[in-house]
Amino acid sequence: MTVSKLNQLRNLLIDMDGVLYRGNAPIQGAGEFLRFLRQIGVHFLLLTNNSTLTAAQYVAKLARMGIQVGEKEILTSGEATAMYLAGIAPPGTKVYLIGEQGVRKELEKRRFVLSEDMDVAYVVVGLDHQFDYEKMTRATRAIRAGAKFIGTNPDKTFPSEGELTPGAGALLAAIEAATDTAPLVIGKPQPAIFEIAFQKLQADPKTTAILGDRLDTDILGGKRLGLMTILVLSGVTDQQQLANSTLAPDLVYEDVAALHRDWQRVVG
Repeated sequence: MTVSKLNQLRNLLIDMDGVLYRGNAPIQGAGEFLRFLRQIGVHFLLLTNNSTLTAAQYVAKLARMGIQVGEKEILTSGEATAMYLAGIAPPGTKVYLIGEQGVRKELEKRRFVLSEDMDVAYVVVGLDHQFDYEKMTRATRAIRAGAKFIGTNPDKTFPSEGELTPGAGALLAAIEAATDTAPLVIGKPQPAIFEIAFQKLQADPKTTAILGDRLDTDILGGKRLGLMTILVLSGVTDQQQLANSTLAPDLVYEDVAALHRDWQRVVG
């Protein structure tokens, strides 16, 4: 696919970790790229599998890095998971949560009851920096007792400043091993989060692309739904992994600054 196709885009789903920043350090050109999208009338949604923070917290985090966005321009896997559950379970349903503030507040907002009892209807698991054997045991017992196992996202690693650390997918794998039960995953590459994103943007997949740093979530999810896929090598995926992968993104760039330069040339 040639770069001229960028001119046909009206909507862009943008991953954050590894695309706009790593840890608390912005990636060069991220703020300028978002301003450019606004100037040319391309609507965007920051679509992250990270469920640890709320949209408001992400707005504040990005602002500290000089990147200005609004809460409505962000969709986390935590919010998507809570929205999915709200569509299938009534308020008051008991949930055992392994996760942080981002998914916790979204579940509470929709009036789910967070409980450590064994009669919970759902076990929801996202990235949790306080994950331990006791939490895994509670989740295992609840799932074996009949609770549905829901994962916010499958990311096995998480790009921090200069290194990769364990992600939510590592926690899901441990619980799956203990329960012989695979989770229903809401985040990328699964379709649930994409469908919610399309609704938020009122976007047509035919004129929508996804921009991310992970082949197994961003690019795979986009390919499954027929989106244009753009990979940046500033996060998890490097040149060697790309060369060894059967997944071929439509466009590949070192970072968003390089994409910005190409896009500017196309726009003229």
